[in-house]
Amino acid sequence: MNDMGPVQTIGVPTPLVDGPEKVTGRAMFAADYCVADSLVGRILRSPVAHAKVKKVDVSKAREIPGVKAVLTGEDCNQTFGVLPIAQNEYPLAKYRVRYRGEPIAAVAAVDVATAQKALDAITFEYEELPAYFTAEEARAEDAIDLHEERPGNIERDVHYDLGDVEDGFAKADLVMEEEYQCAEIAQVQSEPHATYAEYDTQRDKLTVWPSTQVPFYVHLMLERTLEMEKSRIRVIKPQLGGGFGCRTETLNVELICAMLARAAGGRVGLVVSREETFITHRGRPETAVKMKIGMRADGKLLAAQSECVQRGGGYSGYGIVTILYAGSMLYGIYDIEAIKFDGYRVLTNMPPPGAMRGHGTVNMRFAFEDLMDRMATKLGLDPFAVRRANLLKAPTFTFNDLMVNSYGLDECLDWVEEASGWKDRKGKLPPGKGLGMACSHYVSGASKPKHWTGEPHATVNLKVDFDGSVTLLTGAAEIGQGSSTMATQCVAEVLGVDMGRVHTISSDSAITPKDNGSYSSRVTYMVGNAAVDAANNLKNVLTEAAARKLEVPPDQVECLGEVYRAGTQDEGLTFDEVVMEALRDTGTITVKGTFTTLPESQGGKKYRGAAIGGTMAFSYAAQVVEVTVDPDTAEISVDKVWVAHDCGKALNPLSVEGQVQGSVWMGMGQAMTEGTRYHDGLGITGNMLDYRVPTIVESPPIEVKIVEAEDPHGPFGAKEAGEGSLSGFLPALTAAVADAIGVRAADLPLTPDVLLKLMEDKARADKKAAAQDSAEVA
Repeated sequence: MNDMGPVQTIGVPTPLVDGPEKVTGRAMFAADYCVADSLVGRILRSPVAHAKVKKVDVSKAREIPGVKAVLTGEDCNQTFGVLPIAQNEYPLAKYRVRYRGEPIAAVAAVDVATAQKALDAITFEYEELPAYFTAEEARAEDAIDLHEERPGNIERDVHYDLGDVEDGFAKADLVMEEEYQCAEIAQVQSEPHATYAEYDTQRDKLTVWPSTQVPFYVHLMLERTLEMEKSRIRVIKPQLGGGFGCRTETLNVELICAMLARAAGGRVGLVVSREETFITHRGRPETAVKMKIGMRADGKLLAAQSECVQRGGGYSGYGIVTILYAGSMLYGIYDIEAIKFDGYRVLTNMPPPGAMRGHGTVNMRFAFEDLMDRMATKLGLDPFAVRRANLLKAPTFTFNDLMVNSYGLDECLDWVEEASGWKDRKGKLPPGKGLGMACSHYVSGASKPKHWTGEPHATVNLKVDFDGSVTLLTGAAEIGQGSSTMATQCVAEVLGVDMGRVHTISSDSAITPKDNGSYSSRVTYMVGNAAVDAANNLKNVLTEAAARKLEVPPDQVECLGEVYRAGTQDEGLTFDEVVMEALRDTGTITVKGTFTTLPESQGGKKYRGAAIGGTMAFSYAAQVVEVTVDPDTAEISVDKVWVAHDCGKALNPLSVEGQVQGSVWMGMGQAMTEGTRYHDGLGITGNMLDYRVPTIVESPPIEVKIVEAEDPHGPFGAKEAGEGSLSGFLPALTAAVADAIGVRAADLPLTPDVLLKLMEDKARADKKAAAQDSAEVA
């Protein structure tokens, strides 16, 4: 009998439980469900960016042999959207199109050739309207409203003025301001958007396999747009080839596929192209930031003021939340009270952006950290000293009422400073080489869900039957971040058993409990806590069963994982024997665990929308970036990155390290190469050659330090690990470039052509200044 004690899984580097399926090709993605007799779905898209829909003539398309369904906006009675207060998009355009590439018709046919022939037979009559491709154009006085309920094309404006900002500026030894411009970027996940749907005509039931991060939202929007009882809908999330936020909201692809399946009375697979995936990107919006900071001579922050203008698209999407995050997350990382913020999310005739990794915070953090670094240079202060002068002390609440119970930024700073050799190397590197640093933070899930129902934030069910296995049922979407592994670890750790005894099933609405989805780094904190709760409830059931069998009170039973015993001299019962006793008279054991956020974590009420940003815990990160800049070509090479991330207790250090490295890598892409480009609303970077993400050739060594400032309410002390390190790379890079060649960039991406112009401008300015000095001497 095993008497070795409970098996430890928490804190142990652990391969992901779904890894074997992925590396062997057995994993099933949405497109893999398209069987031989499935119909092929295709979408016809608008050739213009803004127009009234006069007629979409599909009569000829419907006559083509092999075409089983043709749909237009006339078949769409209900709008959809991720936010209940901003559902203004039809699956297929109705009345108006508001961006180039918006779906206007869809077909299902027996094969690709027939589907394309049907699309070619459709005619689109429209009355073109003025189109606005920038936030400035859309906000002009003579601009027409894209939506009648959004006057001035303002999707959402946010304003707060907390503390005495003017007094802070007056008392500051240095006040500086700068304007920043960040390009729109896309996630470029490996898997194009895809959905497979099957409609049972006899039972009037629909089953959908969407490439989504939030099956719950898809379920709600299917119910709404198809006007179908949700009890007749089943949503099964297949494996996902990346998400990074673009799939947190329901996409038109998923709804159109389901509509086609019902119209055709069968099975439809809809896999869109890479270009179409770029059109439906839901990435990070183009953002203009004005930042002003007042600082004391010792580096203490006294006040900040910022204006943020985000270029949204033709529809709301996540826009309201994105601009709210931009303002609220100025707090939560440093000890500062006085901040004034004005934010504007503007509707334009562009594909709608969404909630990309680091949602709402990245561009604002870039501006704030970059300006702090400029001010440190101006005051002759070390950037590390400036950050240390503004550290929070947990537990605390920020001035906008964000709860902070754990804070490891100080330890993050200490490690990256020492590991990078900052004190010995800063300012002493060869010409063209430089070091830069910055800090960042992120939420561990939103404490107030988008669809408030009064239910727990997370629910996990556990089932145990005669075979002694523990089946973990969770609605949490495994999207490659390791959520299924995390939940398995939590249950195995509480029970003290090997992970092999736990079998996890996720994201099938007919089997698993509902979950709010994989977004804003909520799963580890919320689903992890629910898994711990469920495992403790199961452990109590097993302990009581063991007590009955051993004829002792439950409090005398010792759980050693695979053995339950009453005292050290007792041989005890095996786990399987305890299970069989627990099954006696009751049959299959089913227990539930839940998690609900604390009310005090749900944000404040000092301004409209202040709840956004409220979270149970923040992660913190600091990083140092080392670069080499070619003086002739202005090409930047990132030589190395040192990053320390405070994730609380690292449940799976192997997964945490990968998540942190991925965050830094995505930050590198945004900082150096990435940016969508359009011509009159037509995307011209809609492929993986013209849209430039870093390759392994450009990817530097990324040395990760896991800092464990455990959170008192997190599962085993854990908190966020997958987003908080991203935004710090951007300002660390610009600081490193400034250290290398004396040129500071305020616009991203910092491509060689942009940097070369800055270098040339500096050379001319230096030459002019030298000439003036010479003239004065003469």
